[in-house]
Amino acid sequence: MPLSRRPFRFLLSMLLAGAMLALATPSGAATFGVDQLMSTLAQRKSGRVLFTETKYLAIVDKPVQSSGELLFTAPDHLEKRTLSPKAENMVLDGDMLTVERDGKRYTMPLQNYPELAAFIESIRGTLAGNRQTLERYYKLGLEGRASRWTLTLTPADSRMAAVVSQVRIDGSQDALDRVEIRQADGDRSVMKIRPAGRP
Repeated sequence: MPLSRRPFRFLLSMLLAGAMLALATPSGAATFGVDQLMSTLAQRKSGRVLFTETKYLAIVDKPVQSSGELLFTAPDHLEKRTLSPKAENMVLDGDMLTVERDGKRYTMPLQNYPELAAFIESIRGTLAGNRQTLERYYKLGLEGRASRWTLTLTPADSRMAAVVSQVRIDGSQDALDRVEIRQADGDRSVMKIRPAGRP
């Protein structure tokens, strides 16, 4: 079945935001590498953060910005509540994605989208701190040092690479600053987050 771009973009922004959520709270690590990052992620069982997302799309003249909150509960519940400019709620629970907007509710089984299922499992691997699962889908690159690092995820599967060319996560220690998703068609999105308690 061909990959539907709209559901994929929903999941892409929501799930990568979930990876950011897992990195949102510093815990102070001595040395920093992929193993240390995975260890930090494995300790995070739930969380809530605020986000601001900017999408740069070829079909519009100006960037599209949205903001709201993200909630995660291990092992597989992720919620993205967009508050501005228009209310929208997306919930990923197990194999089902539910989208609520304009007073309507849509539910989609992910088993109908094999590429999305692979993408989701890789993100869940990140949230669980499971390096083995993550490397099944992505080539990992970690640059810098603990005080300023960049984690690059490059799809290992050609079907996934036809949609997403790269995901770049910038951070300091185990706190995330920014996630950029670069799509194969040239579109990209940048999401910045902050802990819910910070003004």
